[in-house]
Amino acid sequence: MRPIQLPEPPSPTSRGTPEIFESGIHSVIRRAVVIGNGFPSSENQSIGLVHALGLSDMHVLYRVTRPKGGINEWLHWLPVSVHKKLVYLIRQIRCYSQLLSKSQKNKLMPLPSENGGSAGLSAILEADVKSIINLARETYEKEGPLLVVASGRDTISIASSIKRLASENVFVVQIQHPRLHLNRFDMVITPRHDYYPLTPEAQKQVPRFLQRWITPREPPDSHVVLTLGALHQIDFASLRSAAITWRDEFEHVPRPLLVVNIGGPTRNCRYSADLAKELAVSLLSVLVSCGSVRISFSERTPQKVSNIIVKELGNNPKVYIWDGKEPNPHMGHLAWADAFVVTADSVSMISEACSTGKPVYVVGAERCRWKFTEFHKSLRERGVVRPFTGSEDMKESWSYPPLNDAADAARQVREALASRGWKLKTT
Repeated sequence: MRPIQLPEPPSPTSRGTPEIFESGIHSVIRRAVVIGNGFPSSENQSIGLVHALGLSDMHVLYRVTRPKGGINEWLHWLPVSVHKKLVYLIRQIRCYSQLLSKSQKNKLMPLPSENGGSAGLSAILEADVKSIINLARETYEKEGPLLVVASGRDTISIASSIKRLASENVFVVQIQHPRLHLNRFDMVITPRHDYYPLTPEAQKQVPRFLQRWITPREPPDSHVVLTLGALHQIDFASLRSAAITWRDEFEHVPRPLLVVNIGGPTRNCRYSADLAKELAVSLLSVLVSCGSVRISFSERTPQKVSNIIVKELGNNPKVYIWDGKEPNPHMGHLAWADAFVVTADSVSMISEACSTGKPVYVVGAERCRWKFTEFHKSLRERGVVRPFTGSEDMKESWSYPPLNDAADAARQVREALASRGWKLKTT
């Protein structure tokens, strides 16, 4: 009888080493849960990190939603759980009043249903703490730990509760500064300019008696990852794919192609029709050095701003203004543009444009204040953006190392997991 020969144990350096030999089946993260708040700019950051970690096809999106309409529009400043309980209480009072006097007209503002169901306490949040914890615990033996990535104010209490109740089974990443109690998360990823309130310049702008109330209150510690801009899903691979997808539409567009992305005023970047007129004049000035210009508005763009742009530039044969109908050419613009002009209000749009390594001009930065001034200053100092003046020659190009905040943050997530004895599943 021939002796039975057992296979040699896999080499630790072998690419084909089974995960159980490397670090144990219970220490490999194979999937992620993304907790969003319904805002694309916020959810895009979480998905961008998951994408950079190589878990794009192995994540589930949960969403924290609030009741909408009527009195709810005045309650968004409350924590989402308190908001829903208050809505439930108002509904109970409303029902009780109707029972007392059916003939009396109800004077309460309408409280419409949420996602087709009740918006009261009986409505279970789509991002339910208990269900996510059960998922992490029940699948731990077979699937290993669960990566939880959340972004936005409404997700803070959900993510921190998951960390508190299932710390042995999850690794929780909170994107955007959660204001207080950073130790409630395994990692916090936030733009560097969120720490502007601690700078000497910011301290001069805030009365001394209010300084203790501003956030953040302390410098970042070792589990806080600082980025220059916002996380997103744009990288070399996605740009290459978009270039192929949009080739038929852009391949024969006259060059250089200037893409203009227009957002809308915010609390820290206020502007109105005056900036729209200034932008229109500047664009008319650079048209002579452009082969073509393509303009897109965001959902936040005020009608009076878009009307001015359309009136001044809409009939120019070199200019195309996207009408907002699908398919959205945003990825095609990023892949095929030779240069960008972006309004200063949107950190996300600027960050995406800067990930291409192509010239990015910003309009309206001088109208921004507080931490937005720090953001724009940092970009200028790194040579990533320049102010848009209308005197530029678009045939002259310049470049810089593309911003890759998502990849940098993903690297630090991997390092933090390694320090815990965990690792990500590699394909």
